[in-house]
Amino acid sequence: MLLANTSAIVTGAASGLGAATAQALARRGVRVFGLDLKVDEAPEVDGVSYVATDVTDPVQVRSAVERAAEAGPLRTVVNCAGVAPSMRIVGKKGAHDLDLYATVVKVNLIGSFNVLALAAERIATTEPLEDGLRGVAVNTASIAAYDGQVGQAAYASSKGGIVGLTLPAARDLAQYGIRVNTIAPGIVETPMLAAISEEFRAGLAAGVPFPQRLARPDEYAQLALAIIDHDYLNGEVIRMDGALRMPPR
Repeated sequence: MLLANTSAIVTGAASGLGAATAQALARRGVRVFGLDLKVDEAPEVDGVSYVATDVTDPVQVRSAVERAAEAGPLRTVVNCAGVAPSMRIVGKKGAHDLDLYATVVKVNLIGSFNVLALAAERIATTEPLEDGLRGVAVNTASIAAYDGQVGQAAYASSKGGIVGLTLPAARDLAQYGIRVNTIAPGIVETPMLAAISEEFRAGLAAGVPFPQRLARPDEYAQLALAIIDHDYLNGEVIRMDGALRMPPR
């Protein structure tokens, strides 16, 4: 898909996977609109405009979509926003906090769906390209959707929902020429790992068959761009994990 002089929405764009993807798209000549709650912490990047947005709020997301479309045509949406707290279903303090579970699902799954749906509504109004293609959506799941660990019930549920959303969304939006794919990353060197000790980080890296290290955000961005560029790739979930299969604990 031709990207130059089009616009894109990237959620979670202030850091991590979203920041790397926003920068990679901007280098391709895309006018990127980065949606995040922490826009004050976002890096200054030519071609990237940040919009303070709660991805679970339809009014805020629709406003951001319209801003992007005005700079358009809007062709691309990449959902990277997410939260990943850890809690056991039954722990020392009792049962898993229901509000926390609901928050994780709301941000990771419902937020992704909200952005996908509202962006797709706008993308569907653009002029079609070759084969009737109008745009591409890339969502972010996790290997936690498959390799659920202790303490990850909420996170794994939300990411499993994104995996389950992929094919029906691709088929549903096919009539508008919109492709939908998902990346399921393994352990990526993002701010989510900031509180983890170097010793524990080294242990995580040692569990990756090859290459024996943590993934980099720019590798996610590279894969996202490859998906966007590949016009026949649709309805797929691609693991990016160095052949890692997480143990239960």
